[in-house]
Amino acid sequence: MAKVYPQTLTASSSSKQEVFTVWMKSLILHSNGCTVFDSNGRVIYRVDNYNHKCSSQVFLMDITGKVLFTIVKKKFTVFGHWKGYRWTGTDKGKPGFIVRKKMGILGGYTHLEVVVGLDVNKPYQYTMENQSRKSSCKIIDNFGGLVAEVKRKITTSGVILGEDVLTMVVEPYMDHSLVMGLLVVFGLINHNL
Repeated sequence: MAKVYPQTLTASSSSKQEVFTVWMKSLILHSNGCTVFDSNGRVIYRVDNYNHKCSSQVFLMDITGKVLFTIVKKKFTVFGHWKGYRWTGTDKGKPGFIVRKKMGILGGYTHLEVVVGLDVNKPYQYTMENQSRKSSCKIIDNFGGLVAEVKRKITTSGVILGEDVLTMVVEPYMDHSLVMGLLVVFGLINHNL
């Protein structure tokens, strides 16, 4: 059997727009999670939820299995919120981001409020807007600028792939692992992971 030798990537952001393919399936048999491929078809990130779907603790890893974020659901609040801890090796420390649901008048959530940079004491806010489908969203900064967008993948010949195959477009100078961590929370909220 052939062995797979993963290539390690050092940069988590780029000076140009990046396009990723997100497959909402785990590479591990009988496991829940997702796998993220770059534009060259290489696996970049993975989430493997060995326990069960919609777990209260999920790990975002790179291809080598190094944990980048630990995402924890905090249950004892009115609407629940999720905290993402950037993995430093030994200690979780302060969360790198917090995601909270913003509820509408009729009960459903309208959007997600994201605060990042808590671990470096430079908080910055984003909004995650849920598009018409559970698998589509936009991440928007304070100024209304698009930071990242996730939607169903369309092939170059115009074929729309299944709801478990997505395209994630990340704008320049945005931390890819952070965007992926936010996408994991979005998947957990919509019961996709």
